[in-house]
Amino acid sequence: MNIRVAGIVQMNEGIVLMHRKNVVRNKEYQEYYTFPGGHLEEGESLEEGVIREIKEEFGIDVKVIKKMYELENIKLNMKEYVFLCEYVKGEFGTGEGEEYSNNPEYKDAGEYIPEIVKREKIPQLLLLPPEIKEKFVKDFC
Repeated sequence: MNIRVAGIVQMNEGIVLMHRKNVVRNKEYQEYYTFPGGHLEEGESLEEGVIREIKEEFGIDVKVIKKMYELENIKLNMKEYVFLCEYVKGEFGTGEGEEYSNNPEYKDAGEYIPEIVKREKIPQLLLLPPEIKEKFVKDFC
């Protein structure tokens, strides 16, 4: 089973999200938002993975506070863990992860746009996965 980790980061009176646009490889969702994160690398703990992913995608350092949500998606053969994180330091939007490279593997992945979104706007967004959005909106919005 694949493991994905993601983080909820509060920053500048909003929540850090990755805005995905023009996603060719996903016919169902060509534009959406998601919490920053990605797949766990070999030998990483869940916490190490979420810290690394947020640094790669957004250029900021975070500290993991606690695990908030866990989701198993049988269809995708994936388990996702979402952690509440605290911003420590760094300049938002300076990430240098693979998704920003000219790597052909990401050709159909569309645009990756780091954004800080006000909490009150989140209920109206297409935030994936929907099961996590529902819990997040109940707990934070």
